[in-house]
Amino acid sequence: MFTPRELALERGWPGQIDGDRVIQVAAQTLEAFFTGGGTAREHAVYRLADVDLRAPVLRPPSIRFFDDEHTFAFGNTASIYGPADVVRAPGEPESRFCVAAVIGADEQIGGYTLVNDWRVPSLERPKDRDFATSMGPWIVTDHRDAGFRWERARELAAANTRLRPGDVLVAPPFAVGMPAVDVPGLGMLAADYWA
Repeated sequence: MFTPRELALERGWPGQIDGDRVIQVAAQTLEAFFTGGGTAREHAVYRLADVDLRAPVLRPPSIRFFDDEHTFAFGNTASIYGPADVVRAPGEPESRFCVAAVIGADEQIGGYTLVNDWRVPSLERPKDRDFATSMGPWIVTDHRDAGFRWERARELAAANTRLRPGDVLVAPPFAVGMPAVDVPGLGMLAADYWA
């Protein structure tokens, strides 16, 4: 999701990054893009340097934070922040960077992105993580992560329910307490906040 800086759209548009440009696609949301099979008519083209990137999924139907491939807890879908957003924290937060899978069409994994599972250690669970989840800067359709069994996590998430496009499955953190991470292919996500 992106917005041209001169328009400053709150929600933005779905787009595909191609080198140093962003191609707007004919879908209202990333979820709609995935529902359509990941293909959509192309619209305007913008220079990547002239746009602001938003959270790839603005209002996920659900967020599941996995402790391992066998257990998870639900997150707050109303507290999503984009990759350049500054988070307001209810205390001194700790960054917990994770890789996340985003569900696409037919309840299958459509792509991967970075997530900061913010925590305030001084707060009781579950309110320690309820205030913010940062996501982005984009989604890639192929990411190799030998440390987490994504298909097993997807099967557990889908058991006795239906996964929807835009549902987010978050793996355990790979970096804790860092100011930012930069993962090849997935991009950079910073931990900007004020308490």
